[in-house]
Amino acid sequence: MKESTEVAELVEKARAAQAVFEQYSQQQVDEVVTALGWAIMREDNNRSLSEQAVADTGLGNVADKMIKNHRKTLGLLRDLKGAKSVGVIAEFPEMGLVEIAKPVGVVAAIVPSTNPAATPANKTINAIKCRNAIILAPSPKGQYTCDSLVRMMHEELDRVGAPRDLVQKLPSPVNKQHTLELLQQADLVVATGSQNNVRTAYTCGTPAVGVGAGNVVTIVDETAHLAAAAEKIVKSKTFDNATSCSSENSMVVVGSVFDGMLESLAQQKAVLLTHDEANQLQQALWQSGHLNPSLIAKDAEHIATELGFDSQRFSGVTVLMVEQNQFGADYPFSGEKLSPVLSVYRAQDFEDAKEIARGIMNFQGKGHSLGIHSTDDERILDLGLNMHACRVIVNQAHCFATGGSFDNGLPFSLSMGCGTWGNNSISDNMNYRHYMNVTRIARQIPAVEPSLDDVFGDYWRYYDIPHKR
Repeated sequence: MKESTEVAELVEKARAAQAVFEQYSQQQVDEVVTALGWAIMREDNNRSLSEQAVADTGLGNVADKMIKNHRKTLGLLRDLKGAKSVGVIAEFPEMGLVEIAKPVGVVAAIVPSTNPAATPANKTINAIKCRNAIILAPSPKGQYTCDSLVRMMHEELDRVGAPRDLVQKLPSPVNKQHTLELLQQADLVVATGSQNNVRTAYTCGTPAVGVGAGNVVTIVDETAHLAAAAEKIVKSKTFDNATSCSSENSMVVVGSVFDGMLESLAQQKAVLLTHDEANQLQQALWQSGHLNPSLIAKDAEHIATELGFDSQRFSGVTVLMVEQNQFGADYPFSGEKLSPVLSVYRAQDFEDAKEIARGIMNFQGKGHSLGIHSTDDERILDLGLNMHACRVIVNQAHCFATGGSFDNGLPFSLSMGCGTWGNNSISDNMNYRHYMNVTRIARQIPAVEPSLDDVFGDYWRYYDIPHKR
């Protein structure tokens, strides 16, 4: 396949701009970061981008996308304020070490259609914070929203006198050949989106940071405040019509509070489907083994209307609940649904709830995150110690909390690493430190060399091992 000159020209321009930008001071870099944040948070820009995103992709809703663009960017700017990314960033005199931040160069960023403005903005600001240039590779559905975002960012780069070519995107219409060429020519790839995109990033030959699949399970035990748990789950599950990989997909409830939890959810306008309704939904939501694009990321009432469900019963419905007792490939409701559809499992007790959650995550979403609504700190720690999840979200609306929140300590991000469990190289929220190289100056210090007895003494004595001192 003949390589195009278009991508090479983009990369060449990015390298020239990055060479200039690398000489910026921390203060100058932070001014550029602020400018790019304003490009998406300015209310008229935010509204325009949100409206275009829904029109272009058919996913989510304008009001929630505006909240997401604002909140995620504001949180990121909070995280980056005062963070060192130029020159000496840390000193450890007792170890004789000095850490110096360096750019990685040109970043290629794969971004999904579910967040065609918030995700590229997040990646761009993180990359720029570390004095890189970035070239965005949006999904075909989100490319025109990304065009608009880049244009808005260029206006702000002009305002502060920074090179425009620090932020670029592949030309529209975006295609697979251009995307692959970009990945191969860049210095670092950061990939968010389908697992096919992530696998392509990992195998392109360029160092890559990717994220895993979501399929969040949340556990509700008998110590939980049911009304509060129900309100948070519905708020999270309905936000932007469940486009987030961090939306709850399954809820596992300890049996003694199962009925009470369903009653609390009913108070939030969540409706439990009958067996026949659930079968009808399954046939409609999955077509030839894939999620039906005409139903995903639509609100629950729209889905109910499309399926011809009773209009009075489903008037104002927020979440469609489906009771399940199995998981795996033969039970699609146990996977990610990208819609306000919540699978509900009844557990005998907390140990059984853990096993159900583990089975669901082993099928899909392993490593991503797990929610729990409980007031039992030992059980919360138990999940952290024993479950293959990189984040355990406690008594919070999951989709708001997982990617960082103003009331928890996780970094603001739209890209969640899932560790080796999710075939990822990182287990934390992708953040600015993933966009930098670090040089370490090592000076000589007084030697710290243990004796053999320091290391092996207890072992020798416990096992009565003969040894020479």
